[in-house]
Amino acid sequence: MTKTPTSVQNASADQRRISLVCPFYNEQDVVPRFFARVLPIVKRIGCDYEIICVNDGSSDATLMALIAQKRDCPRIQIIDLSRNFGKEAALTAAIDHATGDAIIPIDADLQDPPELIPEMVEKWRGGAEVVLARRRDRSADSWRKRTSAGLFYRIHNRLSETGIPDNVGDFRLMDRRVVDAVKQLGETRRFMKGIFAWVGFKTEVLDYTREGRIAGESKFNGWRLWNFALEGITSFSTAPLRFWLYAGLSIAILALAYALIIVTKTLILGIQLPGYASIIVSILFLGGIQLISIGVLGEYIGRIYLEVKRRPIYIIREIY
Repeated sequence: MTKTPTSVQNASADQRRISLVCPFYNEQDVVPRFFARVLPIVKRIGCDYEIICVNDGSSDATLMALIAQKRDCPRIQIIDLSRNFGKEAALTAAIDHATGDAIIPIDADLQDPPELIPEMVEKWRGGAEVVLARRRDRSADSWRKRTSAGLFYRIHNRLSETGIPDNVGDFRLMDRRVVDAVKQLGETRRFMKGIFAWVGFKTEVLDYTREGRIAGESKFNGWRLWNFALEGITSFSTAPLRFWLYAGLSIAILALAYALIIVTKTLILGIQLPGYASIIVSILFLGGIQLISIGVLGEYIGRIYLEVKRRPIYIIREIY
């Protein structure tokens, strides 16, 4: 009599549910390829599953493409937002509506390979509460994107008390208790990578090679990536404010030292013809410093302004 391997027995007996959560924004060409690749993988895992798709205010036929997929697979749930709220809000909406014992965020462009999901689930079954997918090779990304991403991780982790793992995106598995902890964080300006890192829990890592997009174009241009980086730094660090405190203190000490030098020279050598160029340079330098520091302060005040309104993170138009 042939014995069934223990791992297969455990998988077939596992009645827990896996939730894949995925934001979609103007991805009409991606939708059929996404499900053609993902569905066979999740069906082999041996768990009940659901796929939560959030249409983040797409202006193309993404919603219609998702509805067509749902006709063939009732386990797909579609959340149609009233407008484009951004990826972080769409991801929040998907997580809020996921009912699984483990939740796996994944991008629609399939640069993060769904073939890694069974291995994530095995590590979860083995006791891991978070399984991170770390990019071993990002050659599929442009040089500018790789360089800017590396610079962001270094700056953020140096400034923030909560470090973000290098080359780790939203693609990961989170146990239900991790998701419940994430949902307790009530800020409306969301930086999900930082939020995921902040809650902690027992974590394991899987390395993989990042692929190119299967279709379409990235929705993040240079300007949006820059603003996204600022969002991440100001969400989890007050170091920029502290830096300008120390910068102002240093400039004040230098100014005092220079004043003592001028007084000493005047007492010894007498009054000299004033240097108008040096005065103008000093005024412009100090003015620039003040404007920069006001701008940094404004970033934090802007966050406070947006948070105290307590507006909803997203608005749902309809659920299919």
